Amino acid sequence: MIDALLLNLEQRDTLDEREKTKLRSLLTRDRRIAAQEDIVKEGDQPTTSCLLLEGFAARYTITGDGQRQLTSLHVPGEFIDLHAFMVKTMDHGIVALSPCRIAIAEHSALKELTETEPHLTRLLWLDSLVQSAISRQWLVAMGRRTRAAHLAHIICELYLRLQVVKRVDANSFHFPLSQMQMADVMGLSLVHMNRVIQELRGEEFLTWAKDRITIIDWNRLQRFAGFDPTYLSLQRQPR
Repeated sequence: MIDALLLNLEQRDTLDEREKTKLRSLLTRDRRIAAQEDIVKEGDQPTTSCLLLEGFAARYTITGDGQRQLTSLHVPGEFIDLHAFMVKTMDHGIVALSPCRIAIAEHSALKELTETEPHLTRLLWLDSLVQSAISRQWLVAMGRRTRAAHLAHIICELYLRLQVVKRVDANSFHFPLSQMQMADVMGLSLVHMNRVIQELRGEEFLTWAKDRITIIDWNRLQRFAGFDPTYLSLQRQPR
């Protein structure tokens, strides 16, 4: 059930069989979530944390005038609310952007793991640190990159994150998000979002047909986006 999590963690360090067994025992329940259904709501005080097994999810905040800003995207193999174990009260919501399946870890079990498994604790901490690094890159992109370079950067990042968990097919990947959902990611109107996508298509960086993105020229797209994957910490090293 947690193969994607194991791929994600083993991209960054080695796990032994005992540790894999420990993680499997941590995540024994799963649940299916419909597209557009909240997984966690702002103000909730969860007693569990969720690992994304299938689909795409996002953290979001609603502004005072009712507009939604998606502040992060999540792919299989990633904890979407591990921070709730420590933060306790959620200051944002998490929504399924497509049909999703999640695995559930009780906070009591996470507490025991942090007290008995220092190596696994460090790797799960790293998972949260990578999410923080992604947030920093998104902040830079919103403030300092063109909209087209911002979108190109997100696509480069998602391609590598999905590649780690074996969700890419050569140079393409399944991407079920609508243009409206991507507009909520980038803080744009739907019309402006469409123009940005058309710019990337027109430069022949990629094709985007229905629910699949195909990268035509990875090197050109990476240069255009100013994308450096260092912040994803994809090297396998002792942690």
